Amino acid sequence: MSGKVGNQTIAITRKVIIRNRACIVSKKEKAGPLGEFFDQVEDEKFEEETWEKAESKFMKSTYSKLVTSCNITDQDVDCILSGDLLNQCMATGFALKHTGRPIIGLYGACSTMAESTAIGALLVDGGGFNNVVCMTSSHYCSAEKQFRGPLELGTQRAPTSQWTVTGSGGIILSSEGDGPVITNVTLGKILDFNIADSNNMGAAMAPSAASTIITHLKDTGRVPDYYDLIVTGDLGIYGRQLCEKIMQEEGVHFTQNRYKDCGELIFDPLVQDTHAGGSGCGCSAVVLTGYLLDMMQKKQINRLLFVATGALMSPTSVKQGVPILGVAHAIAIENV
Repeated sequence: MSGKVGNQTIAITRKVIIRNRACIVSKKEKAGPLGEFFDQVEDEKFEEETWEKAESKFMKSTYSKLVTSCNITDQDVDCILSGDLLNQCMATGFALKHTGRPIIGLYGACSTMAESTAIGALLVDGGGFNNVVCMTSSHYCSAEKQFRGPLELGTQRAPTSQWTVTGSGGIILSSEGDGPVITNVTLGKILDFNIADSNNMGAAMAPSAASTIITHLKDTGRVPDYYDLIVTGDLGIYGRQLCEKIMQEEGVHFTQNRYKDCGELIFDPLVQDTHAGGSGCGCSAVVLTGYLLDMMQKKQINRLLFVATGALMSPTSVKQGVPILGVAHAIAIENV
């Protein structure tokens, strides 16, 4: 069974395999630099009457693709770990109510993909679960409607703002099958750097990402170059630069091109007018399940540290002007 290593890291001793992966995105994500790696593309509305129902359909369809392409049924799924950005995880509830399986609803904001994977890995490692689905979703239109304002207002976006990814990604963790394995998880702490600008979430999350990466390396005794890639989730262009600067000041340096960010990878800001890059729960989820795990499958990389980041805020906290809290969780994924 797993055991604690250092201050915040848990070493996974049982073989926890990423047995399957799936993702569905909208046309904007498909038109970006990683478009070829996504399984399926749909219109933002996905033939639904509201943005919220469309987001649920993205997740429901991703779940169905995950299970059917793995040749298992709902009854083979021991537990589903999922969440989203909408109040009370509404997209998750309506997307997965049909499964009849135990569901643990999570809210880690944009860190939810790593949060669900961390918990799922521990459940499989403990021996009580064999097939655990870990997933999340986000939708540009439902997120803008909830956190900022109706799209019809045409509000001008700040240069540091990010574009919420429309899509859903998920994995099945299992003790059986083939695929890369999860070797360590480092659970992040909530940090408050007194940043209250909801149009600069990268700055709010960057310190948490840096803290989790530094802690992971210290806990495991690894150096940054142990990993072929260290990838944070949706800090965007400016957040990624800030995170790297913080780590350099703490003595953590990367070989060129070994540190990347999902929010910076998923869009072309000059062509697609996404400003600082992508964000949302779906951002790191679809980059992981589409692009990063494809590279692992092809053995283009063999050691990945996936660090999804979350800006913990609500519509109420934004209106009240209180700081945006940051959190980040790290998952070490390796071909063994």
